[in-house]
Amino acid sequence: MARIVMKFGGTSVADMDRIRNVARHVKREVDAGHEVAVVVSAMSGKTNELVAWTRDASPMHDAREYDAVVASGEQVTSGLLALALQNIGINARSWQGWQIPIKTDNAHGAARILEIDGSELIRRFGEGQVAVVAGFQGLGPDNRIATLGRGGSDTSAVAIAAAIKADRCDIYTDVDGVYTTDPRIEPKAKRLKKIAFEEMLEMASLGAKVLQVRSVELAMVFKVRTFVRSSFEDPDAPGMGDFLNPPGTLICDEEEILEQEVVTGIAYAKDEAQISLRRLADRPGVSAAIFGPLAEAHINVDMIVQNISEDGSKTDMTFTVPSGDVDKALKVLNDQKDKVGFDVIQNESGLVKVSVIGIGMRSHAGVAASAFKALAEKGINIKAITTSEIKISILIDGAYAELAVRTLHSVYGLDKS
Repeated sequence: MARIVMKFGGTSVADMDRIRNVARHVKREVDAGHEVAVVVSAMSGKTNELVAWTRDASPMHDAREYDAVVASGEQVTSGLLALALQNIGINARSWQGWQIPIKTDNAHGAARILEIDGSELIRRFGEGQVAVVAGFQGLGPDNRIATLGRGGSDTSAVAIAAAIKADRCDIYTDVDGVYTTDPRIEPKAKRLKKIAFEEMLEMASLGAKVLQVRSVELAMVFKVRTFVRSSFEDPDAPGMGDFLNPPGTLICDEEEILEQEVVTGIAYAKDEAQISLRRLADRPGVSAAIFGPLAEAHINVDMIVQNISEDGSKTDMTFTVPSGDVDKALKVLNDQKDKVGFDVIQNESGLVKVSVIGIGMRSHAGVAASAFKALAEKGINIKAITTSEIKISILIDGAYAELAVRTLHSVYGLDKS
């Protein structure tokens, strides 16, 4: 017998037929003798509808009331799934975040989980009860519902798995695992059997939409073995109930991966913009004067490149931000012009960041050179480059995104069996 957390996303619970299918997945694990907690998202499209209603009611809405409205989607789903489970003879009840409780900070709309008391869930497991938990939500210090941001149900599931010391956390979604790249761009993309926490964290933060970044961070910190699985496969198909080796992709500690590939995957992020500040004074405090106000405005800065003039008196600073934040960033920077002292500010939108990821890069030379050569042969110009131990990110024109992804996927042999 094991303890399992099963998480189902919005497409998996989009209507009553799919909710009944989820109930069959849960029943399979219960029949195998496992203790089960289920975390659910709102039905597909419901959160968008609720967000639109709050904005229609008040464009400058109170974040606490926003949370009260948008958290209701998960409440509905958890109740419906509990009813569907009861209807097939399984002892189940629904739980809202505040009932467990899942305690968060006070950042309504983007709260972070601080603490979970899983003792009551564990006690109910002893009575043979399945817990159906509304994801995406917790209880803030002001004693009000606080939501965790888009994709927050993934975070709820991993955090609950850590709190109740689950043996496994299964994230059921509309794909059957994590792939070497987006199969919609590269049909030769392969499903990964295993991927290290660090690699998945990079993939999630660099454009892969399989898991929320925060959920991967929690899984890595608390060593929660996490499987990405498809909810659309037949719940009773051979192998679906294999506890040690279920179908899907295992996200785990790198020590579990015996043979590490040099490159594990290619990720990409669209809608990147580049901002350049020309002829800055090269003196202490300039970088802080640029990036401090941008951080205060909650603008995420990514790739940063600095070029210093020959005499060392002037410098150019170039960095990327999401395209949707360009206007806000330009206003912040222009407000700081006297303090920063740049001559001119330039910007370019419609760019794409393509990233090569793999823990094997730590011990192999020439990975970056292979990428640069392959892109050059395709006539793709590189605008900026950043690197880390397990990642190379390259900024290019958006028109070349698919060609770059396919080229890099091939040059590292990811399209081979």
